[in-house]
Amino acid sequence: MPEQVIESFEVERLRILNEKGEADSSLMPSFSPDEIKKMYGLLVLSRIFDERALSLQGEGRLGTYASFRGQEASQVGSALAFDPSDWIFPSYRESAVFISRGYPLDRLYQFWSGDERGMRVPDGLNILPISIPVSTHILHATGAAMAAKIKKEKTAAAAYFGDGATSKGDFHEGLNFAGVYNAPVVFICQNNQWAISLPRERQTASRTIAQKALAYGFAGIQVDGNDVFAVYKATKDALEKAKEGGGPTLIECYTYRMGHHTTADDSTRYRIAEEVESWKEKDPILRLARYMEKNGLLNEESKKSIAEEAGKKIDEAVSGAESMPPPDLEEMFTYTYHSLSHRERKEMREISDGPG
Repeated sequence: MPEQVIESFEVERLRILNEKGEADSSLMPSFSPDEIKKMYGLLVLSRIFDERALSLQGEGRLGTYASFRGQEASQVGSALAFDPSDWIFPSYRESAVFISRGYPLDRLYQFWSGDERGMRVPDGLNILPISIPVSTHILHATGAAMAAKIKKEKTAAAAYFGDGATSKGDFHEGLNFAGVYNAPVVFICQNNQWAISLPRERQTASRTIAQKALAYGFAGIQVDGNDVFAVYKATKDALEKAKEGGGPTLIECYTYRMGHHTTADDSTRYRIAEEVESWKEKDPILRLARYMEKNGLLNEESKKSIAEEAGKKIDEAVSGAESMPPPDLEEMFTYTYHSLSHRERKEMREISDGPG
């Protein structure tokens, strides 16, 4: 008997805005001029936040920091697609997602300085604290989506992670549960080509990250991660599908990490300068700026004004973070569990009483 094809698949790639600033009008979402200007403003603010963080870390004013330069479109574009009721589960490289959702800038700097109070999320902002362990939060996002479905809430959850996370068991378990239970969750992989020093081709034999979704019974799509319009559209479509009962989506944002993995890393030891240089022309801010200039939405004067305003906001945030009074030592215990254990109460007494 002839062989039968049990299953076949294809992976689509979405790009709307190219490196020259030219957009495919047939795919372009309906943005007002003000919405496009907001996107650009957030990209610039995020870039300046990142640059300042690196400077502060070099001066010993922040701890180990994970830069996201080059990945701004993947984060801003996706973050703007969420409704306030949606739940976001970030990893450690998503500062621009926090910024785009209105998280206080001073609290972000406070967190990266080593003060955990910076991740005390303001009421009404549905974003979880930064997850440092790789991929563990993917399960949390799936669980939140399953809960929303059980409660018949028309909301969705989303998890952000890098290409390295797709090699962890939590990734596969999270996607498997999401597929089986048709959970309203969007998985956003920022494939920045490097998991610390391991290149993407050593991470998986799959031609794309997006195709991994097919193994769990739902769709995957690859988008140009430096195209803010494409990232927005892919995320918006996935969220709407999820809320209408269409199940999960895996979005692979194909982008590049321009800097080191963290400030504790030296990427010059494992990647060549020519590779980094080749991605500079694909810069997401440069690409959107070219589009806006072609369409009369940006000029040198407004570009300078936007950068200066963003710089002022960053200055204020740094000042606010560094003027915070030191935390109460008892806070190390207060928020660990719902109620204090016997051991914690004993340790708190010892701290309060002091030596001897």
